[in-house]
Amino acid sequence: MDLDLLQIPDERSTSKVRCKCGNDAIIRTVKNGPNCGSKFYGCPLWPVSLGCSRLKDTTCDMFLLIEGKSEVEELQWKMFEKDTTITKLEMLNTMKDEKIKNLQMKKKSLEEEMKGVKNELGQQQIALMRCSWNNNMFKMTLICSWYFFAIVYYLK
Repeated sequence: MDLDLLQIPDERSTSKVRCKCGNDAIIRTVKNGPNCGSKFYGCPLWPVSLGCSRLKDTTCDMFLLIEGKSEVEELQWKMFEKDTTITKLEMLNTMKDEKIKNLQMKKKSLEEEMKGVKNELGQQQIALMRCSWNNNMFKMTLICSWYFFAIVYYLK
């Protein structure tokens, strides 16, 4: 393994996982690559001993990936999921607010249009009543003129 791939040991293992050379394995964290951030068990002697200027190579190539996520990672994932849910709900809420505003504007426009139609209908009713009144007046005038001609014709 390349030295750049691994971090220095970050904690001692509390479980009794032993490496091939018989030492208690320690938990390390992958620094680079597709498994970046993953935890694994490794030999405490690999690749160097801290505080010592000379390298202590080991032939032990113990590497055991720890399955699952740590509590912190699980909590971070849950927070991410909740944040995502909150963001989706906020977007839906914003979209609903915009839809409500659009519907309120449409309602106001339709109410104004309805007022105009009511005014026009009222004017049409007045005009119809005037026409009806004029029609009745015309009939009465016609009947009266027939009586007048009939009277004049018989009197002659």
